[in-house]
Amino acid sequence: MTKSASLFFRSRRTLVLCAATVALHFVTIDWLGSRLGAQPAAPLKPSVATVRLPLPEQKASGTPPPDLAPSQPPAMPQHARKAKPVPLPQPDAAVALPPDNGALSGPQAVVEQAVAALPMPQIEPEPAPPAPQAAPAQEPTGTRRYQVNIPPSATFDLELTRTDAKGANWNASGKMVWQTDGSKYKVTVEAGLSMLVARVNLLELNSEGDIDDAGIAPREFTEKRRGRAMTATHFQRNEGRITFSASERSYPLLTGAQDRATIPFQLAAIGRANVNQMGGDIDILVSDNREAAIYRFQLVGEEEIDTKMGRLITWHVSRPPKPGSYSARLDIWLAPSLQWFPVQIRNTEANGALTTQTVSKISLNNVKEQ
Repeated sequence: MTKSASLFFRSRRTLVLCAATVALHFVTIDWLGSRLGAQPAAPLKPSVATVRLPLPEQKASGTPPPDLAPSQPPAMPQHARKAKPVPLPQPDAAVALPPDNGALSGPQAVVEQAVAALPMPQIEPEPAPPAPQAAPAQEPTGTRRYQVNIPPSATFDLELTRTDAKGANWNASGKMVWQTDGSKYKVTVEAGLSMLVARVNLLELNSEGDIDDAGIAPREFTEKRRGRAMTATHFQRNEGRITFSASERSYPLLTGAQDRATIPFQLAAIGRANVNQMGGDIDILVSDNREAAIYRFQLVGEEEIDTKMGRLITWHVSRPPKPGSYSARLDIWLAPSLQWFPVQIRNTEANGALTTQTVSKISLNNVKEQ
């Protein structure tokens, strides 16, 4: 190859390398331009909200003040009057409870604690008088007469819970049957435990009597606890006295006197007749199986409670403790949209123990009312 030909080829190779270098630069510049022009957006970071959402409106807890002045009753709740009635389920066929075979497994302490899960309040006995025939130091002197409208017959399934003074919790179930034909009535309350294949009845209350212009008028009230003899309270209307099989005391039979099983239904009858009666103190003589005392109920206010039937609008009435007579607090929740039936009852003892009865089902009974 001649010198001139060799120089030609070297010059040509240099030109090709230069052209390739220039082309590569253009490709690189174009690629960088496209990348810079199509940069992906950076991930958005959540910004801190500067506007607070409004909190739900708080409703009154319903807890009464320490001293509720009788001369200043709380204002009548308006919403309860407009509560939409909730249809009651049709009555079910009678369901026979499993027989009590008398055998109860577990320590005796469990039974004693479960017995405390009472669906109705207890009146704490006062010290016995010095002489057996002596009358109580202070007898009830009188109560006012209220307008009444007796609620219809119904059967109530109950859930019972108890928290004792040490914080231990107990559960039980119950049943309450209220029957009336307009002139007479009968109410039965049962509380017990379901254990394996048997049900153990721990408490049974029965009350029978008449319906008069003052409302429910008991004639006889009986109480039967497991392992104990039945006790009876007699409302002797001819003699005008209340007497007991378990006590030698007696009390005057005042207008509208009730027993532990009937008091919730008497309150319901008072509310059904005239709601304005609930705005002041309601004084009712209530008898236990050996004592009697005047209960003063006061309207706490309107409350909504949760039940297995749903959320119910209720009127909450309370009987605060009364020094010298009873140290327990009794709270009853009445449902105006459900015939004013008592749907929850709570007994708070002086030592802090709580017993609550809540209705889980209500069935109207097929009893013809007059």
